[in-house]
Amino acid sequence: MQAPQVVSPAIAPDRSVTFRVYSPKANEVTINGSWMDFGETLALSKTENGVWEVTIDPLASTMYHYNFFIDGVAAIDVTNPHALRDGTRYASLLMIPGKEAEVFQQNPVPHGTLSKVWYDSPSLDMKRRMYVYTPPGYESSSESYPVLYLLHGAGGDEDAWSSLGRTNLILDNLIAAGKAKPMLVVMTNGNAWQSSTLTQAPGVSPPTRETYMQWAGKFEKSLVEDVVPYIEKNYRVKSDKSSRAIAGLSMGGGHTITASINYPGTFDYIGVFSSGIFDPNADMAELEQKFNALKDSGVAKYWVACGKTDFVMESNKRLLSILDKTGLAHEYHESEGGHTWANWRDYLVLFAPMLF
Repeated sequence: MQAPQVVSPAIAPDRSVTFRVYSPKANEVTINGSWMDFGETLALSKTENGVWEVTIDPLASTMYHYNFFIDGVAAIDVTNPHALRDGTRYASLLMIPGKEAEVFQQNPVPHGTLSKVWYDSPSLDMKRRMYVYTPPGYESSSESYPVLYLLHGAGGDEDAWSSLGRTNLILDNLIAAGKAKPMLVVMTNGNAWQSSTLTQAPGVSPPTRETYMQWAGKFEKSLVEDVVPYIEKNYRVKSDKSSRAIAGLSMGGGHTITASINYPGTFDYIGVFSSGIFDPNADMAELEQKFNALKDSGVAKYWVACGKTDFVMESNKRLLSILDKTGLAHEYHESEGGHTWANWRDYLVLFAPMLF
């Protein structure tokens, strides 16, 4: 018997969406989407031809992702050609059209270049890979540009900010609209034990709970001492502090905090997304001393953002507390929702226009 033709996702004019999957032998099919709570699922109903389907209420215009669960096993939507990867997690992309989604889409504007670049990291004693976005016109101009170093979260790698974060498209659209200055964006692998996407460096074992702390601070050292000099040597960029920004989400927000206070005077713009001071037993006196040194070095912008229901809110509050106590000027943006890419993409859309 020939499998029926399946269209999924099917977006109606009112922005309601029908999802379908052909699985005639399945006993149960559910779906989880990024518009739902973590772990929440919605059941699909089986039709006579072995196709399971469900229609959800209209969604706001933006970018989402989703997975089917077929008898409990996660699966992408095989009829949807647009898939995303976040570490070992794969999902299907859903773009609900409308004005709010335009900044995440490939629009008829000048496009920058996204390159995968291998570089030497003496600090980690390995070759590593990063993604580098150069803005439209970079290749044909003689201009020097500022740089944003953009860091992913736990479970991700150097692919995350372009795949799930849509960084290159966001920057293309913001630059074309005159909302952000042309800049390079450098997206590294924050897992110091990896050379590239899901690849362990030769002779290096992945960390365990017992050995994780041996890597503490090593990525931040490699970022400042290896990545920044490589970019400034091999790309046409400005090398002064006022032309360097750093931002990161979750674990990458922790990396951002550590890199900025361990190397004061390196970055003039700092963005901490859904992060904070994770260790409630951290030596706050030592941290205050480091934040005071960062304040004394001069910071043009320190921007913190977190979702109201984010599970890192207590860590976020510890960061805000020490910023207040040390008098380091900062701005705080609190959004709806939690620890999600929907928030982090929005934070980049808000943060990039503040730079340089």
